[in-house]
Amino acid sequence: MASERRRKTRAADHAGTTTDDEAPWGDLEMTIPTDRDHASVVALVECALVELTHEAVGAVFVSRQVGRSSRTQYVAADDVGEQFQKRHFDDRLGWQETTVPRRTVRDELITHLTRSASTSTERAGEGAASGPDIFVVKPVRELRTP
Repeated sequence: MASERRRKTRAADHAGTTTDDEAPWGDLEMTIPTDRDHASVVALVECALVELTHEAVGAVFVSRQVGRSSRTQYVAADDVGEQFQKRHFDDRLGWQETTVPRRTVRDELITHLTRSASTSTERAGEGAASGPDIFVVKPVRELRTP
C-alpha cells in the first residue's frame, strides 16, 4: 500500500511539472541503429509500453529500404496493457492487422531497436538503406491507418 501511495505521489508530482504543451511521452523517439546499450533500449521499450497503455498514443517503427518501406504500429487494445493491436504496412502487401500480447510487442520492439547498422544494410540486399529506421511514440490521431 505504501508503494501504491508513492507511485501516486510521483505521478501527481510529474503531472504538476508537465505543461499542456509537453507530453510525458514526447521524447520517446529513436533513430536506428542507435548507440544506446541494451539496458537503455529495454527501458525505452518498457516506458513506451506503459505510455501506450495509459495515454492515447501508439508506437511506430518505420523501416526504410532501397525502393520500399514498411511501418509497424502498436496501439493498446485493452485498458490493462496485455493486448495490443499490431498494424503492419508494407508497400508491396498493404495493411495487415492482428492482436498480439504485450510480450510479443516488447520482444519485437527490442529486436528492432537493437539492430546494428550492418543488419540494416544486409536487409536492404543492395547497398545502404535509403534512410535510417525510426521508432517514435505519437498520438493515435496522427497514426496513418488503412
